[in-house]
Amino acid sequence: MCVDRKRDLLELKNLTIEEFERIFAITARLKKDPLQTTLLNKTIAMIFTKSSTRTRVSFEVGISQLGGKSLFLSPNDIQLGRGETIEDTAKVLSRYLDGIIIRTFDHQDIEIFANHASLPVINGLTDLSHPCQVLTDLYTIIEKKGTLKGKKIVFIGDCRNNMAYSWLMAASVLGLHIVFTGHHDYLPKEQYVERARNNNPHADTRIEIQIDPEDALASADVVYTDVWTSMGQEDESAERSRDLAKWQVNENLMKLAKSDAIFMHCLPAHRGEEVSKEVLEGKNSVVFDQAENRMHVQKAILTWLFDLP
Repeated sequence: MCVDRKRDLLELKNLTIEEFERIFAITARLKKDPLQTTLLNKTIAMIFTKSSTRTRVSFEVGISQLGGKSLFLSPNDIQLGRGETIEDTAKVLSRYLDGIIIRTFDHQDIEIFANHASLPVINGLTDLSHPCQVLTDLYTIIEKKGTLKGKKIVFIGDCRNNMAYSWLMAASVLGLHIVFTGHHDYLPKEQYVERARNNNPHADTRIEIQIDPEDALASADVVYTDVWTSMGQEDESAERSRDLAKWQVNENLMKLAKSDAIFMHCLPAHRGEEVSKEVLEGKNSVVFDQAENRMHVQKAILTWLFDLP
């Protein structure tokens, strides 16, 4: 089932503004009319070395709604990492499948896989990047606010994870105003900030780094946080909780944002840690609409990937 030409989605920095807009337009259409035949007679594999709730379920259901079949492959199901190289695995699976979604740790692994695969490869999450989630977040903001233009987006807490990096890359392409605030040891690395600023110098991108969460949240349109301890960092949990306590999104901080500001979280959330229960379940929270949109946006990504010229 090898294809001659293909697209991949590994990082948001590789998309153009037109491709962002195309994916969002497809999402809106599929949300209204979910059952399609885009993937009829196609099989999409999901190789997950990291556990998942939203990514796995939303992709499996989405692939089914597009008329395709999904094949879940855990590390115990294939020889990858047990003697067979990533390169060989990519070449072999390209002979059987029509597309692959990979959720793993090392971002370099997915790049190697994509370079040797002749079918579309989607990044379902790596330690560096989570493009499907941020595409979903951007679509949700447009859905709730009507536009991204002129909106102040504040990312608060651990700003050195894959979500923060993905937001940097999205901002660099789309010309967003984004503010990062957190303990100084958890702010974005300068190399990533510079990479974002240099990615599209013609975009009207505004990236701010602020320590004080109260200053950062003033007049915010979107308040975004993620867990303080990601997978693989469990040994650092107590230290991170102490360091980032000041940056918990609670009612007092949310009052500093605009009255109609939306609160976003990619989930799973730890109530009482990075966000209070009152905010997560409050009137400004859109986290469950956001979670639902994962499926719609990922269906749009699949549709876009197979819409070859």
